[in-house]
Amino acid sequence: MLKYQTRLRHAQRITENALKSFRVVVLNGPRQSGKTTLAGELARSFNATIVSLDDASYFEACQTDPAAFLSAFKRPLFIDEFQRAGDKLVRAVKMIVDSDRSPGQFLLTGSSRFLTTAGLSESLAGRAAIIDLWPYSQGEVEQLGPDADSLLRRLFDPEANLNQTNRKYLSRNEYLQIICRGGFPEIQDLTDEAKDIWFDSYVATIIERDVPLIARGRHLSELPRLLRVIASRTSQEMNVVSVGASTGIDRSTLSRNYLPLLESIYLIRQLPSWSRNITARAVKHPKIHFTDSGLAASILGIDPTGLLLPNAPLLGPLVETFVIDELVRQVSFASGSRPTLYHFRSPDGPQIDVIAEAPDGKVVAIEVKSSTFVDRSDFKHLSFLRDKMDKVSQPFVKGVVIYLGDKVLPFGDRLIALPLCHIWQSE
Repeated sequence: MLKYQTRLRHAQRITENALKSFRVVVLNGPRQSGKTTLAGELARSFNATIVSLDDASYFEACQTDPAAFLSAFKRPLFIDEFQRAGDKLVRAVKMIVDSDRSPGQFLLTGSSRFLTTAGLSESLAGRAAIIDLWPYSQGEVEQLGPDADSLLRRLFDPEANLNQTNRKYLSRNEYLQIICRGGFPEIQDLTDEAKDIWFDSYVATIIERDVPLIARGRHLSELPRLLRVIASRTSQEMNVVSVGASTGIDRSTLSRNYLPLLESIYLIRQLPSWSRNITARAVKHPKIHFTDSGLAASILGIDPTGLLLPNAPLLGPLVETFVIDELVRQVSFASGSRPTLYHFRSPDGPQIDVIAEAPDGKVVAIEVKSSTFVDRSDFKHLSFLRDKMDKVSQPFVKGVVIYLGDKVLPFGDRLIALPLCHIWQSE
């Protein structure tokens, strides 16, 4: 058994609780993020039947008569890669759970976002819980346990102690190794050479197998080049005119087809702009990020050695993307009220990489630096936002600079510098 199969996932607890409360649970996430492994663990816990529509026989039977297919198995029934059967299967599931309201009847796992699946006419609203399973967080990679990967929670907690000294601080090179490896479970125990082969095969599988299934009838030969262009612009504001000029894809096609497609299969995410009228207006363009820093680095042919070179142009963007990826994972398995993540840039200059806004309006602002040291200038935009929010009595909780150093450093009222490892290491 591969080691990654034994690592405990934060999402397991959330999915178990959802199966006890909802008739259907949809477990979405990128291909190879561990959905099948987690479904297998849950199937043992719930004494469930599990089938995969990657199996040609199951797929053909399901396509022929979804209702009869579902009736042939005892429940709970877990269906892996359910999106291959499309709308007919989902409607058959709906008919069953409408006649029997018992919780935990179906777990559906898929590699595209459920609500964006092509041709889907039924959302299962009121019947299903939808959970995202991302590749490993770094705390899961290092098997640090349920208290790991808790930075966002601690930043919103005024009683949390951020000054612990019992942490394992990493070198700059160790950080870059982590960033270039990323979080996909299966690569964690591979050599660097095998890792590169795995990433190449991963992209080829998605383009040749998954995308045609989702984007029926579209001309998709431009996708490999588009992925390289977007990877080279990870952590930048999305400029469809510039991307179109670099790929030969017109602006309308990019906006309506390609970008939503890449988001639906979990290759990219767009981080929206944040504004609460702190300034007269904020720039409204989203930032674009790859959903795994290791995948972005592989597509660009970048390794830790290249990032160690002076003025490596993609060092900062890849570090920032890694941080965003980790924070998104933390939001996905947070208990209770979850913050929403944004970026901020005002037209007169100040910009902040991450704004985490809680449902009650409290804000934590985060800047990401790829250097091993910080100074007062790194906090100028955070202090700008703090002061603006204080003047209008809006709740600014904390401003943080995350960097590649090894010291926790206070920089004034509610401002602090934290080493990168604080994102995942437990208290």
